[in-house]
Amino acid sequence: MKSLKNLKNWKYQKLLKNNHYNFKRNYVLKHLPSAFITNAYKSISSWKNYKVTPLLSLDKLKKNLKFNNIFYKDESKRFHLKSFKALGGAYAVERISKGKKNIVISSATAGNHGRSVAWGAKRLNLKCKIFVSQYVSQTRVREIEKFGAEVIRVKGNYENSLEECKRLSKKNNWQIVQDVSTKNYKYIPQLTMAGYSIIIKEISKQTNHYITHIFVQAGVGGLAAGVVAGVAKYFKKIPKIIVVEPDRADCVLQSIKTNKLKKIRIKKESIMGGMSCNEMSFVPWQILKKTSDYCVSVTDNNVAKMTAMLKDKKLSKVSITGSECATPGVIALIGLANNLKARKLLDLKEDSNILVIGCEGNADVKFYKQLLSKGRK
Repeated sequence: MKSLKNLKNWKYQKLLKNNHYNFKRNYVLKHLPSAFITNAYKSISSWKNYKVTPLLSLDKLKKNLKFNNIFYKDESKRFHLKSFKALGGAYAVERISKGKKNIVISSATAGNHGRSVAWGAKRLNLKCKIFVSQYVSQTRVREIEKFGAEVIRVKGNYENSLEECKRLSKKNNWQIVQDVSTKNYKYIPQLTMAGYSIIIKEISKQTNHYITHIFVQAGVGGLAAGVVAGVAKYFKKIPKIIVVEPDRADCVLQSIKTNKLKKIRIKKESIMGGMSCNEMSFVPWQILKKTSDYCVSVTDNNVAKMTAMLKDKKLSKVSITGSECATPGVIALIGLANNLKARKLLDLKEDSNILVIGCEGNADVKFYKQLLSKGRK
């Protein structure tokens, strides 16, 4: 892609306004307590190799779309795990193990969460069992095994790997560290989300501009809810929250549309694997049903192109490593900016300061190379 002119053809798939929107800081911090958020930052910022990840400017894109700023939070530099997930699972492992050495940690994962849990267990010299579905790439499995975890493959999808993880953990008395919450399983996912809120803590110190819009990805909603909780705690002004999903797995959009937790059927998995989820997590639902202004879905069509554009400095002066799940926020922003009606509805103006979350780098090196090659054609 030689210029940004072709971006004029990019579209979003669906846009939904949340009619039940009612952002109250106290409400958010009831579901993800302020003390959790404070403690997470205190612990994680004291870890060896902790560094604030870069807040980059998509300066070429902001000129093209006529905005004041488009900030890109680059989580590819998060510890050495190349993903925001490093902030969650590893922290939850630290909190629940409480210095005990004789426990076994277990988790089910589509990739990045398991890597964080395995790394967290290794940091504390704990044994670790990670369950993955048949769809998780061998590259991701090897990355998890590097931290000394035993990886157990399960036939079927993520749900199947989670069920098997629960079954064997109960049988063997292993401690599950999952990032998906239910009515009866909240504490550990809350710890995980508290870790993610650090992203906003850092941003609050990285720019003096008031952020007007945040585009945040959702799978089961953990990152989005962690970001919203960070906003409730650290930002003076509340920006518009736009939740972005793959059109093949828009469980947040469908839940907000019907105002109840809705499980959807995924007919074909999205290329954005970590976001290809059929049901929201319970605590994120409690938070996002009141705090997301809009939900937007995008197709897989421009994921490879966006990966290449970020890498090849088409959108910014610097080269950015952002893989499949890092792209949808930018793709959604372009699609909405192209549509005058949507632009007006979301109050996207020339003085807007927009934040997108570049939630992962090349966590799966092989797949990232394939995306780059396809995107450059």
